[in-house]
Amino acid sequence: MAATVLTGLPPLVSPATRVLILGSFPGVRSLQAQQYYGHPQNQFWKILQAIWPSSPDGICASSYESRSTWLLERGLGVWDVYASCQREGSLDTAIRDAVVNDIARLQLPQLQAIAHNGGESYKHARHTQTLGVPVYKLPSTSPANASWTFERKLAAWREVMERHGLA
Repeated sequence: MAATVLTGLPPLVSPATRVLILGSFPGVRSLQAQQYYGHPQNQFWKILQAIWPSSPDGICASSYESRSTWLLERGLGVWDVYASCQREGSLDTAIRDAVVNDIARLQLPQLQAIAHNGGESYKHARHTQTLGVPVYKLPSTSPANASWTFERKLAAWREVMERHGLA
């Protein structure tokens, strides 16, 4: 029996996107909710809240639409390296038959950097290096990345955001 082919989420970008965060592929909870980083244990939104502390209280708990607007207003964009794949569960190690997104087609005129959220995404850095902007490997915000503390993840993410004027 063939596994179901899963389709990822559309890019969350604007013409003002300066740093593009690339994950690997949305987890089950994110796909169900049709939201990037929709698992409550994922630290993505909490890290951004800590980088931008002047943001409204409770931005992590606000609607996905509000969080998305908030992110875009700060020059950040989000997408995934995989457009589709086969996978049981949410772990990157279970991804099979992945189809890579065409990142260059986004045509982001203000793009200054690409930051890969974790190792699986970073495996495809060669595709993003052709865009002529710095490419970074950030520690995954996934709950599966328990070897990094929140503070350590935050420091790495903050450094990239500061380097490109987003913090």
